[in-house]
Parts: sequence; structure tokens; C-alpha cells
Amino acid sequence: MKKTLKLLIIAFLISIAICSCGKRIVPADVSGGKIKPYDSVTFDYIFVEAIKQKLIGNGGDALKLLEQCIKINPESDAVYFQMAQIVIAFGDNNNGKKYALKALSLNKNNFWYLMMLAGTYYQENNLDSAIIFYEKAVQSFPEKEDLQLTLGNLYSENKKYDKANLIFENLDKKYGINSSSTVAAIKNLMYAGKFDEALKKAELLVQEYQEEILYKGLIAEIYRGKGEPDKAMEVYNQLLNKSPENAQTQLSLCDFFIEEKKYDDLILLLNTVIINSRIGREDKITLFARLIESPEIVKSKGDKLLVSIMVLEAAYGNDDIVLLLRPELLIAQGKLYEAEKRLEEIILIRPDNYYAWEKLLLVYLELKNYKNLQLKGEECATIFNRSFLVKLLYATAANENKNYDIALEELRKANILAGDNKELLLQVLSLKADVYYRMNDYENAFKTFDEAIKNNNEDLTILNNYAYYLAERNLRLKEAENMAKKVIEKEGTNNTFLDTYGWVLYKRGKLKEAAKIMETIIKSGEKDAEYYEHYGYIMKKRKKCDEAVSNFNEAYKLDSTKTYLLKDIENCQGSH
Repeated sequence: MKKTLKLLIIAFLISIAICSCGKRIVPADVSGGKIKPYDSVTFDYIFVEAIKQKLIGNGGDALKLLEQCIKINPESDAVYFQMAQIVIAFGDNNNGKKYALKALSLNKNNFWYLMMLAGTYYQENNLDSAIIFYEKAVQSFPEKEDLQLTLGNLYSENKKYDKANLIFENLDKKYGINSSSTVAAIKNLMYAGKFDEALKKAELLVQEYQEEILYKGLIAEIYRGKGEPDKAMEVYNQLLNKSPENAQTQLSLCDFFIEEKKYDDLILLLNTVIINSRIGREDKITLFARLIESPEIVKSKGDKLLVSIMVLEAAYGNDDIVLLLRPELLIAQGKLYEAEKRLEEIILIRPDNYYAWEKLLLVYLELKNYKNLQLKGEECATIFNRSFLVKLLYATAANENKNYDIALEELRKANILAGDNKELLLQVLSLKADVYYRMNDYENAFKTFDEAIKNNNEDLTILNNYAYYLAERNLRLKEAENMAKKVIEKEGTNNTFLDTYGWVLYKRGKLKEAAKIMETIIKSGEKDAEYYEHYGYIMKKRKKCDEAVSNFNEAYKLDSTKTYLLKDIENCQGSH
């Protein structure tokens, strides 16, 4: 609070100083050989006010003021830079890059502009673009050798190993064997698969820093890469004997056991890792998350891993993230009901743990437990009223439970939370169309689908659902067929999409083609009552009653709520 107050006072004093000067017109930057004058006093006053609004968290107001600054002086790179910072903080990287690029075009060698663009592209995993701006920075600031090191690492990450090696070698020649460029060079050689070269350089590094265990660990990693696990294990044993509590050694050994599939040794080591205070909480969570993501480990050592997670829970008390590891493992094991129970326990003791709530709602959705999804969704939406996902899940449950007014109201709130995010808005429109359809409000349902397609005519789920509902109503069937066909052309192995296409073909009277599609789905082995029901109607229409009855029976067996099929079975058998 004091810090904010201090900043406001400084901004206020600056504004007073500006206002005390007489109003004057001064030249701006030169552009195209012409000097563009502007009102610097007004510009400075508005700019300071914008910075003040930015500092107290009013980004929207700051942007409006900065836009006024641009009108006064469109050649101000500082204004564009501030705008870039604000919109990137809002998550709008595209406009952030546009503003930053504009700032850079006005001040071509500004270090901070280059770093902002490089960092933004890197966050987007656009390594090529990040490298371009780092190259410019290195060229403009050759004295900043940390930039060269970062550029080398970027080259290495982008698999441009020769370029990376050139940078590291030049730094090594200048400084000799060292803890920065030499280590980076070794890792680059490993990534390039040049393990023998990496080993030679690593041995020089170990000779230079004999007491540094981390560098000896590099040699173990190189042996692993060379496919010599026995030599790697020998090095690890030496490291453990010398420093059994070393964090890097233990974590690297865990990696080794995972790669070599020595899961019994891994489980034994896990408990040592858990109680090692030198290993950070984040590293432990990352390790367990990695294990949970391995189907092979979950299948073979899931129960023992569960015990280790419970030991971790005991070590970290009611840590919100640690508590989620056990239900995550149970989900990975397919034990959804146990995961549900554990998550319910967690939110009881930690009602402010948003991630536990979110995971619980998703488990309810997976189990199709719409009663609890709506009940807990309502509670969660009240506690975390700024969560878009929670609103959407709550609306989904209300829709399934035929509480359509609630569903529409939650979607209205979700729409507000989505803001200008087109992807989120599309999800709202998709579910909203489904709600209207179930309400038998077909006009609004199809209007909503049209709005969604106007926003994105490539979204497969929207196209699929729209086509299916049109077919159900026997409306615009040719258009429905075109939409469904477009979907399967892009994702022809998705049974849900194939089923829609088959159903549309059936409605169009293209029975042979429809049957062929449904046969493909049935042969895939996926058991879904809807598929067998649709196939049954196609067979019935083709006057193949035995096959129709067989599919109707299978559909009814999978979903006993489809009692209307009993009449179709009776009619089919009677006509046979």
C-alpha cells in the first residue's frame, strides 16, 4: 500500500511540474525528412496520467490515455511500448507484438523493445522469430555477452546445433573452461547426439571444477545418451557415496531409472527424494506429475506410487497442488469414483482450492453425474465467480438436467467472462445452441449456430452439431450433408463425427452410404447406444429387419432409457 502511494505521489509531482510550465509546441521525431510538431505539455501530462493508471492496475484506462497520446504524437515509441506491456499483460499477444513492433520501428536499436518481442515470441514457442530479435540484440549490443549465451541456447533448442556451438566455442576461447558457456556447449553436443565430443568437454569441466558434483552428473547423463547405462550407474554410485543428499544427483538418478524402466529402484528412491529438504517442492511435484503421465508406470506401479504420494502429502500438509496428485493418479488409473471421493474430501478441508473444485467438476462430467455436477457447480460458481470454465460446466449440467433457464443465465455470465476471446465465445455459442434446441426453440438454436459459424466456420464441433440437429429436424439436409462431410474430411476417425455423417446420409435417403459409415463405426469396437440405434434405423429402412432388431436390442442393452426402441423391435419382428 505504501509503495503504491509513493508512486502516486511521484506521478502527481511530475504532473504539477509539467502544468507549471508554459504551454509550448516543440518538434517531434523526424519522419521522412519532415519535422512533425506536437503539443509536448499536453502529451506529457496525459502520458504521466496513463502511467499512473497502469501502476495502480487500471490497464483499460491507461490504454485509453495512451491512445490520446498517439493522436498527439504518433511518433512516440515509448507510448507504443507501454501499450504493448499492458495488452500482453491482458493476454493479448497479437496486439502486444504489433505495438512492440511499431515501437521498434521508431527506435530500431532499443534493447527493451527487442527483449519484449523476443520474449513474447518465445512464450508462443515461435523460436524462429525469437531468434531473429535476439540476433538483432546481439548485433546491436555486442558487449552484452549474456545475450550471446541466450542466443546460443535458443539455437540449440531450435536444433541449430552448429550455430549454437560456434557461439559457445567463441566464449570458451575467450574465457577458457567455465560454468556458463562450457556447460551450454556440452548440453548442445548432447542434443546433437555428439556424445563423444560432449564427454571430452565434460571431463575437462570436471577437471577444472573437481568439487562440483553437478558437472560429474553431466558425465552420467552422457553415458546414458551413449547407451551405456552401467557406466552411468557407476558414476551415480560415486556421486551418491560422496554426497548422498545432493538434490541434482537424486533427481538425475530418478530420470535414469525412468528411462531404463527400473521402476522398483525408482519407487525406493522416491521416498528419499520426498524427505530431502534440499529438493524444492516444485521439483518434487514436477517429478510426480511426470510419473502420473506415464501409462506404463501407472499400470505397473500405480498402487506403490499412490503410497509415495501419500507420504508426500504428509510432508507438505494441506498444500493445494500436492493434494491434487492423488486424485490425478486415481484418474490415470481409471478409478474415477475413488478420485471423486478424494476430491470431495479435499474441498471439504480446503474449500478455497480452486483446482480441486475444477477437477471434481470434470470428474462428475466424465461420470455423467449431472446431478452432482449441477449441485457442486452452483456452489463453485458462487465461490469462484470469475471462472469461465466453472460457469460452462454448471451450464452443461443444468442443460442435461433440463434446467434451461439456469443454463442460459450461466452462459450469459460466461459470455461476459469470455470478453473478446473468440475461442471461449465459440464454446458459449455452441452450448447455448444446444440449450435452445433442447427447449424446442429451434429458431433461436439455428440462429445461434449461424452466429457461431459466422465467427468460425472451421470449428468441427459446431459444424457437426449443427448438421446433426438439422438432420433431426429434416431441415436443409443438403447443407447438413456438406457440413458433416467437411467435418469427416478433416477428422475421419472420430466416431461421433462419422455417426453424424451417417445419420445425415440416412435422412437424405442415401442408405447404402449411410450403412457403410455405420459399419465402420461398429467395427471400431466402441460401444455407444446411439450408434446401434442409428444403424438399426438404417437397416430397418433397407428392410433388413433381422439386422435392425439386432442393433436395436444392442442399443437398448447399452441404454435402458431408450424404451421407445421396444416398439420398433416389435414392429420390425411383426413385419418379418
